[in-house]
Amino acid sequence: MRPPHPPHPLSSAVRRRAQRTERPMAEPRTASPRRLPALRRPQFLPPLLPPPPPLLLLLLLLPLPAPSLGLGHSAELAFSMEPNDDIANPGQPIVLGCKVEGTPPVQVSWRKNGAELPEGTHTTLLANGSLLIHHFRLEQGGSPSDEGDYECVAQNRFGLLVSRKARIQAATMSDFHVHPQAVTGEEGGVARFQCQIHGLPKPLITWEKNRVPIDTDDERYTLLPKGVLQITGLRAEDSGIFHCVASNIASVRVSHGARLTVSGSGSGTYKEPTILVGPENLTLTVHQTAVLECVATGNPRPIVSWSRLDGRPIGVEGIQVLGTGNLIISDVTVQHSGVYVCAANRPGTRVRRTAQGRLVVQAPAEFVQHPQSISRPAGTTAMFTCQAQGEPPPHVTWLKNGQVLGAGGHVRLKNNNSTLSISGVGPEDEAIYQCVAENIAGSSQASARLTVLWAEGLPGPPRNVRAVSVSSTEVRVSWSEPLAHTKEIIGYVLHIRKAADSPKLEYQEAVSKSTFQHLVRDLEPSTAYSFYIKAYTPRGASLASAPTLASTLGEAPAPPPLSVRLLGSSSLQLLWKSWPRLAQHNGGFKLFYRPVSATSFTGPILLPGTVSSYNLSQLDPSTVYEVKLLAYNQHGDGNATVRFVSLKGASERTGIVIGIHIGVTCIIFCVLFLLFGQRGRVLLCKDVENQLSPPQGPRSQRDPGILALNGLSRGEGGQLSRDEKPVDAKELEQLFPTAGSAAQPGSRPTDPAAPAPCEETQLSMVQLQGFNLVAGRTTEATSPCAGPGPVPAPQDVGLVPLSEGQTQPPAVAAPQ
Repeated sequence: MRPPHPPHPLSSAVRRRAQRTERPMAEPRTASPRRLPALRRPQFLPPLLPPPPPLLLLLLLLPLPAPSLGLGHSAELAFSMEPNDDIANPGQPIVLGCKVEGTPPVQVSWRKNGAELPEGTHTTLLANGSLLIHHFRLEQGGSPSDEGDYECVAQNRFGLLVSRKARIQAATMSDFHVHPQAVTGEEGGVARFQCQIHGLPKPLITWEKNRVPIDTDDERYTLLPKGVLQITGLRAEDSGIFHCVASNIASVRVSHGARLTVSGSGSGTYKEPTILVGPENLTLTVHQTAVLECVATGNPRPIVSWSRLDGRPIGVEGIQVLGTGNLIISDVTVQHSGVYVCAANRPGTRVRRTAQGRLVVQAPAEFVQHPQSISRPAGTTAMFTCQAQGEPPPHVTWLKNGQVLGAGGHVRLKNNNSTLSISGVGPEDEAIYQCVAENIAGSSQASARLTVLWAEGLPGPPRNVRAVSVSSTEVRVSWSEPLAHTKEIIGYVLHIRKAADSPKLEYQEAVSKSTFQHLVRDLEPSTAYSFYIKAYTPRGASLASAPTLASTLGEAPAPPPLSVRLLGSSSLQLLWKSWPRLAQHNGGFKLFYRPVSATSFTGPILLPGTVSSYNLSQLDPSTVYEVKLLAYNQHGDGNATVRFVSLKGASERTGIVIGIHIGVTCIIFCVLFLLFGQRGRVLLCKDVENQLSPPQGPRSQRDPGILALNGLSRGEGGQLSRDEKPVDAKELEQLFPTAGSAAQPGSRPTDPAAPAPCEETQLSMVQLQGFNLVAGRTTEATSPCAGPGPVPAPQDVGLVPLSEGQTQPPAVAAPQ
């Protein structure tokens, strides 16, 4: 909140009398100018006349009503004067100003800390709307304190209006927490005394020497408002006892005495420039006075100069220098914020010392764009915009007839609350809307009125709206037509959104005028939805019906996508996508696995819906495993995704890669010989290749460890695609022969002399990485090597490669 300005200085006679008695002062606080007059040598006023009656003085000092500019105010109701922050003397009366203009009758009341303030013997509501507190009190003996935030409330038939907040605090004066200390200085040197004390309002600091106010006509004495006394060019007669005197409307305090001792003149030797006291960091409000202190010594006396760290000029308006180098900035603005540098230079040289301090100037919130009163037809959208500035940037809040208005329903706030949007306005939306901007430096408010235009003959809202769940993705909404003016209805619009979503995610579906029910499709299972309906005519829309809620039915979850990653010769990592929503429906994942030769599965291993991986270890490298993963919820288990995995031959895959490299090397070797005309060496190259290549056999006898069978993913309904066919059981047997099994009848004999239609080079074995038993996707599926007669697989089974060397995501370790 903005601190009040300090009062005028007291006369010396009154000050000395108050020092001796230490009694609180009953004189009321008077207004003070924004700029501190005579900061260099303040002059005391003549003795005060007998004070007028306190109540009469308060009424005379009330600020005059500000002229209404018609900006940011509703013409039907507006404040011409609002209460201001103030400081009250306990036991004395105080008046909080308020004046309202508007269409009569206008009722005025007051709030304290947001609650209605009852009128009683302690307070009186004046005829002009101001509030009189007869005897300002602090909390004592169970009676509440009068300190707090006050608001003036005005109301008429158009709405309700709330003024800005005015903080009222009690005048106080603490004890000194910093007393001046004894100083010893040389003639011609510098002495500095400082005292600090807290109080409301900010105490006025003066100084006494030997119980007599210091001679302010002496230019060597500099008094700073923050409680600092500087004496330059010390002389022997400056020696004495100095006291700091602090005064405000609450009391007067006198500090301990501090002795100044002035010794003989200095030796005159050269002394480097030194800054005894540099500027402090300050935080002020606009229109206050900034005092940046800088005390420097040296021999010869250094020259003190000021600059800004950002290089911008300080300027001359409102700028003055006190003493030997203190910078005073009167009537500060936000543009004065920055880092100020004090430099002490030795005359005629570049030798200098610097010190710096930061000045932060805060500005209360003020509007650069006020909301405007508007009229809108019923069923349309009304929009108010207000933009405020300040330092720090203010926070914007909206009020509807004095109550805080939040986003929700048909009310939306956008652009950091600077834009208020009300969709589908109706009679209940007619009100006075206020934009309140507030920051630490102060607050401001602006108002506007919304008028809803109601066209004659519009239908009423649709009645008896009901929503019934049909399935996990469908809800049927039914209603009855309005009671009146139904002939001109051209259709209905159904508004749909998830109950947990914001209104901005709402969508609509149009319905014929002859239809009084509508089936809403493509919804999510186990989800609550909100529905309401409007009837439309050529002249506009009706009011919205009362909203109704319905939840879709639940269903078991779909099969999760599952992939397999090889970690080693005896371990696998299973990967899928986590479904955190399963936890909301008492669900998760179930994992099963077994050797294909076993009759029962190991599991289920229950995993939460937030888990996305699992490791299987201590597996038999020579065995093919079947892995099954399914998701479940309160509606049951979903369809499973199945994968067949073999670890056998994982270490032998290196031989395939070596064979490929040998073949490529020989081809390059042969090409080089051809280029050099060595045609006779081609047969030798072929012989070398035959000797270095590993023995080849029919595809049916190759190492099954190269492959891994994985389930084909199903569609949403859990069925195979049209262009896919079930896996041939004989192909499974050929790819994964069981230990000790004999050749199957009808299998192709192995004859080394006969041409092998399935025989390929090592390079062709790379194609196995893309092997897939899906019709129409690869020619491998119709190879003569595949066994005849497909046998339908009972579950989601397919053929997908298992590759090594993939980057692993974070995995959940399998329990041992």
